[in-house]
Amino acid sequence: MDLDLWTEKYRPPTLSGIIGQEHIIKSLMMFVESKAVPHCLFTGPPGTSKTTAAIAMAKDLFGDSYERNFMELNASDERGIDVVRNQIKNFARIMPSGDARFKILVLDEADHLTADAQHALRRTMESYSQSCRMILICNYSSRIIPPIQSRCAIFRFSRLEDDNIAARLKHIAAKEKIKLLSSGIEAILYLTEGDMRAAINLLQAASSTGQQITDKIVYAISGRASPETVKSMIKNARDGRYVDALQELKTLIYHEGVSPFDLVKQMHKEIQTLALPADLQMDVLEQIAEIDFRIGEGSNGEIQLTALLAHIGSGSDTSEQ
Repeated sequence: MDLDLWTEKYRPPTLSGIIGQEHIIKSLMMFVESKAVPHCLFTGPPGTSKTTAAIAMAKDLFGDSYERNFMELNASDERGIDVVRNQIKNFARIMPSGDARFKILVLDEADHLTADAQHALRRTMESYSQSCRMILICNYSSRIIPPIQSRCAIFRFSRLEDDNIAARLKHIAAKEKIKLLSSGIEAILYLTEGDMRAAINLLQAASSTGQQITDKIVYAISGRASPETVKSMIKNARDGRYVDALQELKTLIYHEGVSPFDLVKQMHKEIQTLALPADLQMDVLEQIAEIDFRIGEGSNGEIQLTALLAHIGSGSDTSEQ
């Protein structure tokens, strides 16, 4: 499946084609109808249609003059004050073409801008507000300085619902003639957690095998463990079957290629679904946080996870006494 072909075919060309963010899209449609767009700040998790919404709004607003009145910059590539003084300021000061009242500049990954660049940007936003509106897109709004936040209408995008992502995956699979089973969809939803972009990329990677896409294919291609295997490993440790738990751990790391860093995150997710005593669960979650930090600092992943399984078993013995 060609990702460029997907982008051309399936990216919503208008705001009405975007799903999962209805409350935000309704507001953006009102901006288009009134042709009165303020400076905006789109914030939220990755893969939730922030950039697509900005592009779609510009297309709806400008029509045929879209390319002449729209510019997109990625602040993770160009993050210094020179970008604000040169590229952004030069674009903002030029009057819009055609019958457009203003131009739109989208600054993606705006939370990567340096503090100096953000302070320079706030003055540019004020000086050229008549000729240019800015849409800042970021994952963490706390990294945007308060003076810029106060100048923007803030829209917080949320994780997409599983039903919305599943429907889109089925649509793409049908168009690309891919055999996508329900177990494969459930595995993709489990791994991507509301990120549409990650879900589509994972579908593309799984389709490269040339087989029908099942949960086993998805977990193998992503290098992640199935939730059933993780639960089994935790239960074996809890019930005192340490040899079985350690064997499952070694199989995941050395035979299935699961990263210890990813595995500890999955254990954090699955431990909350098990029927454990509240005091034991809190104790294990605290230990998981410590081990996640240690692995991130460079400690041996297998040793740390082995210690975690031993801790789960010893904690279970203590709670039973």
